[in-house]
Amino acid sequence: MSDDRPDETTADPSGTANPAAPGVVGGRDPFEDALGMAALRALAHPLRVEIMNELSDFGPATASMLAERLGESSGATSYHLRQLARHDIIVEDTERGSGRERWWRMAPGGVTIGSPETLGTPAGREANELISLGWQQNNERRLAAFLRRGLDTFGFDWMESSTLSTSHLEVTREQLAEFGREYYALQDRLKAKWKAEDAEADARTEPPAERKRVQVQFNAFPLVEQEDR
Repeated sequence: MSDDRPDETTADPSGTANPAAPGVVGGRDPFEDALGMAALRALAHPLRVEIMNELSDFGPATASMLAERLGESSGATSYHLRQLARHDIIVEDTERGSGRERWWRMAPGGVTIGSPETLGTPAGREANELISLGWQQNNERRLAAFLRRGLDTFGFDWMESSTLSTSHLEVTREQLAEFGREYYALQDRLKAKWKAEDAEADARTEPPAERKRVQVQFNAFPLVEQEDR
């Protein structure tokens, strides 16, 4: 991917983007880039949510690669990829491919749903719910695979570096919003730090460190399925 930030999707279980609203997150309106109704409806299809999950979790892929992973025909995945691209949910990865088959990746910045506009109608609420449930079910599958196969797949060092965390806090609404803001600020700070470190390592022509695709829920663990790709 030309954008080296992890792909992100943002929603709470009700379909509302970033629960740190009201106010701003990281200095911006949390709904500023949320999908409008047309794009939301385009995404609100089970196979399109699965395609988005695959591209977000594992990076760029072709229609035939996605078809094999998802048990669909390449014609079906090609059609749904084009519909997602029409609404800028995904973009063509022009740095890959030979021209015979197009590669696709998530659009930079990820996907946010749950704007007040889309939650204001029954159709919008239904679409938000379908997408949110699809994301959550995907998260649960990834975590279950890690718990079953993580040690055998990655070894003890990667298991020790992973985090599975559940905390229970008693907070006000404002404190909950602050928690969300701090979480996103931490992500932004670490991504900037790691990008600078990578640039310094490249300048010294050091060999790249081993990398794994990681999902943060907050749980943070390497994705087992990447080893099957």
